[in-house]
Amino acid sequence: MRLYNSLSREKDTFVIPQDRPVTLYVCGVTPYDTTHIGHARTFLIFDVLVRYLRWQGAEVRYCQNVTDVDDPLFARAERDGERWQDLAERQTAQLLEDYRGMNILVPTYFPRASAEIGTMIPIIARLIELGHAYVVAGNVYFSVRTDPEFGKMARMGYDELLLTANQRGNNPNDPRKRDPLDFVLWQTGNPGDPTWESPWGLGRPGWHIECSAMATRYLGDQIDIHGGGADLLFPHHPCEIAQTEPVTGKRPFVQIWMHAGLVWLDGEKMSKSLGNLVFARDALREHSADTLRWYLLSQHYREDFIYDRAEVARAGDAAQLLRTALEVTGGPGLPLRFDVPRSEFAAAMADDLNTPTALAVLHMMAGNMVSAAAEGRDVTACQAILRDLAVALGFTLSA
Repeated sequence: MRLYNSLSREKDTFVIPQDRPVTLYVCGVTPYDTTHIGHARTFLIFDVLVRYLRWQGAEVRYCQNVTDVDDPLFARAERDGERWQDLAERQTAQLLEDYRGMNILVPTYFPRASAEIGTMIPIIARLIELGHAYVVAGNVYFSVRTDPEFGKMARMGYDELLLTANQRGNNPNDPRKRDPLDFVLWQTGNPGDPTWESPWGLGRPGWHIECSAMATRYLGDQIDIHGGGADLLFPHHPCEIAQTEPVTGKRPFVQIWMHAGLVWLDGEKMSKSLGNLVFARDALREHSADTLRWYLLSQHYREDFIYDRAEVARAGDAAQLLRTALEVTGGPGLPLRFDVPRSEFAAAMADDLNTPTALAVLHMMAGNMVSAAAEGRDVTACQAILRDLAVALGFTLSA
């Protein structure tokens, strides 16, 4: 299997291990405004990856976190006058309900950052001991100057790295930093923020350290595939690399980094901050899970996706054709045979998860089967093949 690696910027060969499970970590949600279609598409893509690997006979250990210790969550809870724990719990429950509605597999491990503080503190302490981090007034920062390859994945110069980080939560004007690009490992936080005990006083972890801690705890010091949205190309994923590898002493932390394109609506990136959201639960009131799955997989996962409500309805016709092909009854005539489509499907999926081509194979098969059945031909064997491939992509095959 060849997968595009955001670090090498090439399609790298991934060989399914025979003596252990495949390990996959995907950065999950900060649980507020859950679950918009941008989230859903990313998680759907990795759902398909897991299903395909299992279809190929692999065991997969899949960890996806819940970032329930984060500034935007606390700000939303304060705005709405509720406890941050209650908001996080309700929104996490909504995420799982949306997973069920969209037929997305629940990960093997689903840890919440708030329950993993004890895993993060020793990692931070070790980074200080190694000289990669420093303490100022109860805050701990990672020193990016100690990592000559910091930000390599982003392919940016320092000024562009800093600008991008600033757009995504970095505070370059923090007077306690040695470098404006240094990132927070532990912080005292704002008045009213939740705090935990630590060797540096009461505080809470930074965003980046949370994923390093959960990934290594549940999947090990080195993992096969790490995924998320394209907006995590910087700073989040490079920060994970920088803080993980010195502590484990193992490189690379991740064999293949996969990033899903962003979802756009009305000319702007769909995001919580802009508020231009389409929620999965609302889409599921209008369309079946199979319709949404067909639509969201109809473009390659690395491409940005423009959500178009009219196009969703057209995807419903394709999903209906699948069901029709599996329900038709042929006759005693010459059996219809499909010897090539299974290999074409497998080749498409093995080529960087090329779901548009895989869907085209299913669509061709379904159309031929409906026509053949109308001619009185036996389509039973082909129905078994089509069902197998459709299930490998996660279709429910129900209206």
